[in-house]
Amino acid sequence: MSKYLLAHDLGTTGNKATIYDTEGNLLASSYDEYPTNYFGHNCVEQDPLDWWGAICSSTKAVLSSANISPKDIACISFSGQMMGCLPVDKNANPLRPSIIWADSRSVEQAKRLIDKVGMEEGYKITGHQLLPMYSAAKIMWVKDNEPQVFEKMHKTLHAKDFITAKLTGNFVTDLSDAAGMNLFDLKKRDWSEPLIEASGIPVEILPTPYPSTHIAGEVTRKAAGEIGLAPGTPVVIGGGDGPCAAVGSGVVQEGSAYNYFGSAAWIGIASAEPIYDPQMRTFTFFHLDPDLFMPVGASNNGGYSYQCFRDAVWATEKGIAKDMNLNIFDMMGIKAATVAPGADKLLYLPYIRGERCPYSNPNARGVFLGLTPNHMKEHLTRAVLEGVVLNQRMILDALESQGAQVKEMCVIGGGAQSSLWRQIMADVYNKRILQPRLLQEATSLGAAIAGGVGVGLFKDFKTAEKMVQIVSTQDPNPEAHDRYEKLYPIFKAAYTALVPIFEDLAQLNW
Repeated sequence: MSKYLLAHDLGTTGNKATIYDTEGNLLASSYDEYPTNYFGHNCVEQDPLDWWGAICSSTKAVLSSANISPKDIACISFSGQMMGCLPVDKNANPLRPSIIWADSRSVEQAKRLIDKVGMEEGYKITGHQLLPMYSAAKIMWVKDNEPQVFEKMHKTLHAKDFITAKLTGNFVTDLSDAAGMNLFDLKKRDWSEPLIEASGIPVEILPTPYPSTHIAGEVTRKAAGEIGLAPGTPVVIGGGDGPCAAVGSGVVQEGSAYNYFGSAAWIGIASAEPIYDPQMRTFTFFHLDPDLFMPVGASNNGGYSYQCFRDAVWATEKGIAKDMNLNIFDMMGIKAATVAPGADKLLYLPYIRGERCPYSNPNARGVFLGLTPNHMKEHLTRAVLEGVVLNQRMILDALESQGAQVKEMCVIGGGAQSSLWRQIMADVYNKRILQPRLLQEATSLGAAIAGGVGVGLFKDFKTAEKMVQIVSTQDPNPEAHDRYEKLYPIFKAAYTALVPIFEDLAQLNW
């Protein structure tokens, strides 16, 4: 039997193809970017044929790089961006560009859902607030504004499900992506009748939901010629990027948790039951393991805050670092590490592009608070790192306040490369921080494991605990934790005090 697993991670900026062996070793990877169209008021779209082109070119590249025959691929599986809306016809031809997760044009449609169902009831059914960023409101927008498209719509698909349809001709999704549509009943594991009725979306246009390990079909001869795989290769659905990242972090049993630090940042856990926060700060998806859920709190501002700070304040050094073939983030970290925890009482609120968790406030903005003449560039740098983590601490508190028990945290994403940032996490959370060997590929590894379970190479998802190799750990420093405990309530109070100011700024017409 073939023993190599091909996984694709269809992200917001591009697709990463990876090949793993059955021990979890990464044999090769290839990345293809694709454009995103930002226009109008909060409109964000992508051409799904760009996804398909990236899938085909990266598959061929990764097979060549690994020197592996297409016949040796046991299956192809996927992780993908979630909460989109792509209308297709019966032949899986796109009827319009895909409205992706970042699009929030459908405010009016989300309000209609809330008016008919109620925010609290919607949260209870789906595990999510009823918001424009979810698929339901986007499908409603298409129905309201593009009736000619809606009439021809055979199905509405997510990114990975479109690729599955192109490969197999079958229209399916997995439980994790279904749970991110504002249309799925977590407890009943099926489309919600109240939300279907309130939205006016015919259930017939929704893809059939299956566990992430479901074999959706086989690569057709036509698709094989385009993608470079052998006809008949099994296609396993996989899951949404967040749940895939959980598995790729080894978060496959209740009580385990991971913290993703990329452009955005979130904390996700494995739980036997959904977690419902009275303040609706956290959301619940299905885990890739159909017997588990993945409660999560997601922030808009993770590494993005640090990247923007780099470009604004470290621009000169960035050019010097590039000329010297050095990593500017390493230089920033070395300087920030010379400053004691707490950055000499300097606070940074990381809300530079609004916030969704722990606060649902698109008007929130980034703030430095407490500046004095003694604060230098290194203080500001450390304050940014600390502010992002202090915000994540509120998400962790929200999860733990509803019964989650987190003993240690696996950290993935680009931000996890920083030893200083990981230590700040340990000190703020007061928990051991685990660094896995694969930081950037955890999401695709999760998809590969789902594929392996689907075709019988692995017994179950617990194999992830063996495949995810922890290469370092960092424990909290009691003195640093004590400082952050004193800073934490001030950090929270600062946001609350500034909410009226954020609103006033948003009302300015220039």
